[in-house]
Amino acid sequence: MTTEIPKSYEPQSIESHWISFWESHGYYNADPSETKPPHVIMIPLPNVTGALHMGHALNGTLQDLITRWRRMQGYSALWMPGTDHAGIATQSMVEKRMLEEEGLTRHDVGREALIERIWKWKDHYEARILGQLKRLGASCDWRRTRFTLDEVCSQAVRRTFFKMFRDGLIYRGQRLVNWDAFLQTAVADDEVYTEDIDGQFWTFNYPVVDDQGEPTGQRISFSTTRPETMLGDTALCVHPTDERYTALVGKHVRLPLVGRLVPIIADGLLADKELGTGCVKVTPAHDPNDYACGLRNKLPMINILRPDGTINEEGGEFAGLDRLEARKAVVAKMESLGFFEKVEDRKIPMKFSDRSKTPVEPLMSDQWFVKMDDLAQKAIDAVTDGRVKFFPERYQSSYLDWLGEKRDWCISRQLWWGHRIPVWSKQFASAEEAESYLATLPDSSAAGVLSASDPASVLICVDASAADGEQTQNQLEADGFEQDPDVLDTWFSSALWPHATLGWPNETSNPPLNGQPDTSGDGKNTVLPYYYPGSVLITSRDIITLWVARMVLAGLYNLNDIPFKHVHIHPKIQDGFGQGMSKTKGNGVDPLELVDRYGCDGTRFTIASFAGETQDVRLPVSYECPHCQNLIPQEQKHLKFSPGKPKIKCPKCKKESQYACPWYTPDEGELVAGIVIERFEFGRNFCNKLWNAARFAMLNLEGYTPAAVAKSELAIEDQWIVSRLATVTNEVTSLLGVYKFDAATRALRDFVWNEFCDWYLELIKSRLRDETTKPVAQRVLVHVLDQILRLLHPFTPFITEELWHRLAEIAPSRGLPEPQPAEAACIIAAWPVVNDADISPPLEQRFTRLQETIGAIRNIRATYGISLGQSIAVHLKCRAEAAADFEALRVQIQNLAKAEIAATGPEVQRPPASASFALVGAEGFVPLEGLIDKAAELAKQKKEAEKLRGFIASTEKKLGNASFVDKAPPEVVAEVRQTLANQKSQLASIEEIIRQLQ
Repeated sequence: MTTEIPKSYEPQSIESHWISFWESHGYYNADPSETKPPHVIMIPLPNVTGALHMGHALNGTLQDLITRWRRMQGYSALWMPGTDHAGIATQSMVEKRMLEEEGLTRHDVGREALIERIWKWKDHYEARILGQLKRLGASCDWRRTRFTLDEVCSQAVRRTFFKMFRDGLIYRGQRLVNWDAFLQTAVADDEVYTEDIDGQFWTFNYPVVDDQGEPTGQRISFSTTRPETMLGDTALCVHPTDERYTALVGKHVRLPLVGRLVPIIADGLLADKELGTGCVKVTPAHDPNDYACGLRNKLPMINILRPDGTINEEGGEFAGLDRLEARKAVVAKMESLGFFEKVEDRKIPMKFSDRSKTPVEPLMSDQWFVKMDDLAQKAIDAVTDGRVKFFPERYQSSYLDWLGEKRDWCISRQLWWGHRIPVWSKQFASAEEAESYLATLPDSSAAGVLSASDPASVLICVDASAADGEQTQNQLEADGFEQDPDVLDTWFSSALWPHATLGWPNETSNPPLNGQPDTSGDGKNTVLPYYYPGSVLITSRDIITLWVARMVLAGLYNLNDIPFKHVHIHPKIQDGFGQGMSKTKGNGVDPLELVDRYGCDGTRFTIASFAGETQDVRLPVSYECPHCQNLIPQEQKHLKFSPGKPKIKCPKCKKESQYACPWYTPDEGELVAGIVIERFEFGRNFCNKLWNAARFAMLNLEGYTPAAVAKSELAIEDQWIVSRLATVTNEVTSLLGVYKFDAATRALRDFVWNEFCDWYLELIKSRLRDETTKPVAQRVLVHVLDQILRLLHPFTPFITEELWHRLAEIAPSRGLPEPQPAEAACIIAAWPVVNDADISPPLEQRFTRLQETIGAIRNIRATYGISLGQSIAVHLKCRAEAAADFEALRVQIQNLAKAEIAATGPEVQRPPASASFALVGAEGFVPLEGLIDKAAELAKQKKEAEKLRGFIASTEKKLGNASFVDKAPPEVVAEVRQTLANQKSQLASIEEIIRQLQ
């Protein structure tokens, strides 16, 4: 050997080295190939709003695992990296910081200056995010990194919008939307969440009037949780079968606040005569259900809110008040006028913007929409006919249900950061003049329509990606047209990710690499047809509707083909209390903190182990106090959270410290409470086990020669490990093909830890010390270790690459039956291909019997305190064919259990005073004469049995006490019952030992 192998595995010392090695050798790069099939994963692009969290770590690990696996299988495996501009979230972050630090708003600095600030933010946080991905081992083709606002993606956005506008799929109209008054923009239904809050339920009444508008003396009562919206009421509604109000339908009431007359209507879809007064107020411009009622009954829609959430001129004397201030004022005014009846405290379901975490307001607003009817149906068909498959299959229902609603998609946002709506408008003097101007537009780059509400108003969409697009745009502005101030919904550009990143709609050149032109296409875009459609999308369930569905419909619209064949939905990570990890809760975990503590491979292997088909994964978290090393459970009583400085107080030493989380960067030298998650010991311990086993193997390869080995030369344990290796290889390959990462991880761990380390290495130790048997043992050992490193590389890339290169120094050629030169790096090594002739189920079954036998013998030694220095005899009663198996394993049993097989076969009888054990299809006996002091052991066991009988009697008495069973907490009673079951089980075991001794 040319190098010393360290005794322990230190991941931090090797990870950065291999990241640089892989990148510098171009092993991550993916290019179109005539000899390799493509495999494509598009990264669920992280927002440039901060740092990666545990969800990204899970998602990135699984994508990288599949990419590395397919690369080893011979695919040109592209994992497309990139980031999302995240319009609302990013602009919100920058505006908040600007306000906190400088006291400035976006209106103070202007559009261009704000966008310049956001670009600087983007450059900083994008570099941070990509650096974190690399530390997690992400083998993306970094040359192809895209950003949703870069020129490549922008070209696709402009072309898609233009196509949809020209095809009549995009329109501008006034609709009810979710309005974020804090950010002053519309937000999608999918970007809104509902929480129950403490609120109030007011009951008021309106006076009924006659045909001349005079009060009749009759009043009609209703209740509301938002009194300020009474300013925009345009009807009262009752159920058509409610006899209390039948005579009032068609009459009017007067709104005391503004004096407006509104009708009393009957609508069975809105009113429920069994609820409350049976009458509801109708405010179509500020409630989704009222809006639908307003459309059905052709009611006026009166908007009472300004974009900032204050009351507009429709509110009369309340104009200018914030909506919550107006609520108090409206209630007071109604009470002073005598129209207030009562108020109740209630839990109210409130909708919040997921972006600003503030309440949203339903608001009538002019927005741009995409007609979803045909687009949604085509995306539905792609799943129902099997072109796109979900893993697990149950998640396709979320996709189908959402698309089945076929709600038109609101694609405009009232922001400055994002893709500006490429539509220009102008008011002409007449409809004829407007039509005349439309006739002059170039078809190649412009599409125009007359406004539906005003035929003299023109809307013109420009395709800036067309050859003459810029010229057309300049001409419009010279002619007095103004561009729409809104930007596109972030999900519009994200929907194009699978084909925009590959250069669509550019057909004459490949997308740039590292910002430089890629001329390899020789005048054609060869990347798009080679890598589209993609292979699999790996993502979380919360963006099935926001992103997955929209990518499918966009791909079908632009390229008439699906964007990916498979969608794998992985579980979500929660804290130990079942809460999602987030900034607002202060319970987030920085994945790089776990990498520092457990190593990247240990972190990845653990993550893969719980990435199954269950919905969620709970990770109980503790923090290690930097002052006293006490472990502090992650409970809210210990946490003091603020976005700037998250703190934790140690209950032992009473000192405070910062704690590690994704959004906090500690100052140099600052004491930080480290994250401890015990579940990640699983991966770290496995890596240590692998390192130690590989080290043992390589220390025993002195004199290794890469010669061919015939199957007849293999010892029985060699044949067994080769068979198990082949079986596990098939199993892991199959499991990865259906994205069962947890099962694949378990299969590999069980094989490496239990069968290779604990059994095979033990079985061949004596052969490695014998010069006559060593060569074959070494060749098989090298082969199996080589295959293990290949199988584990997608899961634990760093340790396998390190061991691969160390093994190459000793055994540059390896393999069975004919050794071959090993590849230059593990990352490009071929995935193992199974030779079916290597698999022997009978042999594997035989070794299962061996493992059970040795385990049983070791258990007898432990039970009776028989040391390994004392030889024992084993009598095995079994069928003749099983006897042959035991005889073939005689040497292994002797080596591993320090036991001699005295007799085997169906005629074997139990020797006197012997311990026994049961196996599948066999029974074993170990004579104890001369090995133990029978009398002393018998006395000891009888004493232990009597003690247990006393415990059992006491426990049964406790459970027989009706007062205890009825009054004690159920979990306490269950614990006592479990204790009784354990005691009885222990007594049964001891009684069996006594029987054997007697």
